[in-house]
This record gives sequence, structure tokens and C-alpha cells, in this order.
Amino acid sequence: MFELGSKVLCAYLLGSLIGSLIVGQLRGGVDIRKLGSGNAGGTNALRTQGPWFAAAVMLIDIGKGWIAAVLIPSFQASWLQPEPLIDRDWLMAVCAAAAVIGHVYPIWYGFRGGKGAATLAGVVIGLIPSALPAVLLVWLVTVMLSGFVGLATILAVISFSVYLLIRPEPPVALLSFGVVMALFTIYTHRANITRMREGSEHRVQRLWLLRPRSRS
Repeated sequence: MFELGSKVLCAYLLGSLIGSLIVGQLRGGVDIRKLGSGNAGGTNALRTQGPWFAAAVMLIDIGKGWIAAVLIPSFQASWLQPEPLIDRDWLMAVCAAAAVIGHVYPIWYGFRGGKGAATLAGVVIGLIPSALPAVLLVWLVTVMLSGFVGLATILAVISFSVYLLIRPEPPVALLSFGVVMALFTIYTHRANITRMREGSEHRVQRLWLLRPRSRS
């Protein structure tokens, strides 16, 4: 179990490196958790710091998701050999989940991170790249129809499990990962869900196609 524990811990610690807080430090100590919605994710970074800041954040957060899902599970060294009793799909799934949890609850930043959407995107690229177009399509269509980024993220993560279900003989480990991450995403977006129900949630006006038109 040394391999499992070591790699899951590495994935969690990697996930705890929050892109927005790293870029914020490089930009003179900006902490976007004190700005806008208070979230350390890419959406709040875009709203409060602009597109170039947000692009750097997304690159870091997506990249660490891919590394956690692909490179960490496959890493080998003289002191860390593969253990035959550990299924490789389950190892990838658990490491991927650890990175997402690390992003949401980062040990380096007082367990106050983002909501894990970009890290999940990197994980999807690493686990099943063919699922990414469908996931992104669900996200984009939802934003265009509703204007809600949070709702789009929830449905996009759910669509990953749906994508696996419609494939022949979906890997049990990855399907389990998808279901757990869907529930986790709903939990991390619980405040967004409350605001949507109250009618106070922010909408992305530029992409929202069904917004009420102002009368001239």
C-alpha cells in the first residue's frame, strides 16, 4: 500500500497548489479570495483580474489535474515500484480525486481553495480525452441558455458520467470517480444553487443568449 498512499498524497499536495493564489503572489500579493465572490477559481479570477490572469490560473489548474491523473499514477522509481494488487484504473481515479479535493481544500492555503472545475477538466483530459468535447459542449450550451456558470459546471461534470455510461463496458473505477465528483461538485456549488433559487446568482451576460432584452 506504500505506492497508493505515496501517490495519493502527492496528488493531493499538487492539487493544493492553487493557480489563482500562485499567480496572485507573482502579481504583488493579490488574494482573489478577498475580491469578488471570494472564490479562488478561474471565474472569479476573470471577473476581478482580467483575461490574462485567468488564463494563467486555468493553465496551472488544468495542468495539475492532468499531472495527477496521468503522470503521478504512472511514476516509477527504484524506491517506488508498482504494486501488483493495485488496479491501475483505480489508482488513476483516486489520484485524480485527491487532486480535486486538494484544490478545494488546499493544505497550503488554510483549506480555502476553489471549486475544482478547472482541475476536473485537466483530469478528464488525462483519463478519457474523448469525453472532453461532450463535457465542454454541455458546459457551453448551459451557460448560453441560462447564464449560470455554476449550473453549467454541475451539468458538465454529470455529463462525464453519462458519457461513460453510454460507452460499452465503462471502467468501473472511472465511472465511480465520475459519480463521486458529480456529487462533490454539487456540494461545492451549494451556495450557487441557493443563489440561483433566490434569483441573486450572477449571470454571464456576454454568453447568455436568452437574457431579457431591454426595451428601447
